[in-house]
Amino acid sequence: MKLKTRLIISFCIIIFVPVMLMGIVLYGFSHFQLKEIEQTYGVGENSDYTYLTNSAQLLSKYTKEICSGLLKVAKEDPARLEDFNFLEEMNAKLAEKYSYLIVRKGESVVFKGGGENNRLTDKLPDYGEGDLNPESRYFLNGDIQSLVKQIDFRYSDDTPGSMFVVTAISGLLPEMKELLLDVVVSVILVLVLTGAMLTIWIYKGIIGPIKKLEMATWNIKEGNLDFVVEAENHDEIGDLCENFERMRKRLKESTEEKIENERENRALISNIAHDLKTPITAVKGYAEGLLDGVATTPEKMDKYIRTIYNKANEMDMLINELTLYSKIDTNRIPYNFNKINVKEYFEDCIEDIGLDLEAKNIGLSYFNYADDNVVIIADPEQLKRVIHNIIGNSIKYLDKEKGFINIRIKDVGDFIQVEMEDNGKGITAKDLPYIFDRFYRADSSRNSATGGSGIGLSIVKKIIEDHGGKIWATSKESTGTIMYFVLRKYQEVVNE
Repeated sequence: MKLKTRLIISFCIIIFVPVMLMGIVLYGFSHFQLKEIEQTYGVGENSDYTYLTNSAQLLSKYTKEICSGLLKVAKEDPARLEDFNFLEEMNAKLAEKYSYLIVRKGESVVFKGGGENNRLTDKLPDYGEGDLNPESRYFLNGDIQSLVKQIDFRYSDDTPGSMFVVTAISGLLPEMKELLLDVVVSVILVLVLTGAMLTIWIYKGIIGPIKKLEMATWNIKEGNLDFVVEAENHDEIGDLCENFERMRKRLKESTEEKIENERENRALISNIAHDLKTPITAVKGYAEGLLDGVATTPEKMDKYIRTIYNKANEMDMLINELTLYSKIDTNRIPYNFNKINVKEYFEDCIEDIGLDLEAKNIGLSYFNYADDNVVIIADPEQLKRVIHNIIGNSIKYLDKEKGFINIRIKDVGDFIQVEMEDNGKGITAKDLPYIFDRFYRADSSRNSATGGSGIGLSIVKKIIEDHGGKIWATSKESTGTIMYFVLRKYQEVVNE
């Protein structure tokens, strides 16, 4: 869920959930708490509840039933109002409703149910101010605030009389106080519940993932990249977690790549140092022989000088290989592509290679099965480097008394395929998949015969792939190896 959607839902929850819960609470009050108030105060089921906000109206309804009974007695049997026991009985009923009864005959109070401390006697209204209506009431503001209902009547001897039902406000409405307390507590609980729901929801949706990211940044700070940041939701925070996980993976790959490059560079330096040491030692030895006069004959001197020259060429080739490697590593190999006739180009290469192989007593066979007019687009210099590197690699691992190298050119549809076969020691099955990797050496022994930087075939692969071709190899131990590479033929585009 998107963070924007989550915030909108949170806003709606803040607005509507408290209202809904308060509606449920008020519904409960109307069916339980107010029922109790109705029974206590004598409010009918069909009455509205405006009296709950009007204390005078509520207190009036509180004693309405008793006042109606006294009015009926006053109309039908006023003699009972002179019966002290009857008055005590009525006063006891009023006491249950926090009220009491005062009866006045003429100007004298003949019954006073409120005790000796009652100070309202002198403030009571005169006879005639009542209208025989049980709803008629007065509010007296004295030491004790009271609501007074007056019922006027005539005794049996025609003496004017008045009954007063006095209700003290300060001692009333415990149920209303309890109702108010329940409402306040309910409001607080509703707000706390809503806040808790939102806090838990937002914490799980936002704070939880942020804690994960905080732990992830701490791991990265400590150099630990072996962990996973999982996105639990598809929202903005989830997108952030996914991007952070991508960043972690890329950082881990960069770190591993950096470590691997450092390892390869150390291997390169070690290989180059070893491979330079061999010819340098030879050059130094033969040069010392010349200086010491060991070469006493022209033939011997010529041999020493030629050996020094050949070793210098080996060092030059190693340095050139190192220079090319640095260009490969930064994708800056200089290419000069041209249209090349396959037949003419490979015949020149074979002629050049043949002289060197003949001097080393290695046989060379060349077969061209492609048409004489087949043309490819290639860099002649870099393609020659490919051929020389493969041939050099084959020579390095020839272990037979009579070695040979076969070169075959085949036409395979839109490509020409070059096959270079030797009868060397071969490559083991476990080494074969890795021979084109940088610094990989199938022969781990380090001697002058099998020396090398370990980047020759990786350079070959890079050049062939940059030409849009592909290179691979097959080999059998103690039998030999065949190197294959294909290059796309050049085809004229004919406009119709």
